[in-house]
Amino acid sequence: MPLFNFKKKKKLEKEQSCCGCDCETRLLQPIAKKVGNELHNIKVLGAGCGSCHEQLKYVKEAVKNMGLDIEIEYITDLQKVMEYGVMHVPALVVNENVVSMGKVLKTAEIQILLQQLDFCDNPT
Repeated sequence: MPLFNFKKKKKLEKEQSCCGCDCETRLLQPIAKKVGNELHNIKVLGAGCGSCHEQLKYVKEAVKNMGLDIEIEYITDLQKVMEYGVMHVPALVVNENVVSMGKVLKTAEIQILLQQLDFCDNPT
């Protein structure tokens, strides 16, 4: 009988990332509050730093590439950022749901994310 009863821990399956690769980007919440199949707005939450400005640029590029005509907001008021429960910036909010935080998503990753959320009719 062994002195310590160590059991092999089951390997936890890797959580699927939003873009299908091994990056750390995860969908934090399912987008349940969409009306029909419409994307109402995207918000970039940040502190005004370079990474947050870069995230805003990538979001604008993704929306333009997908041919979407939606409102994009850049929120730097930390009180408003905290209301979303975000602890790491930049964060991405789609239809009032936080879908990413703490990582700058590139244009392609944002496009894939929005396609997975079924907001675009024709995939790119």
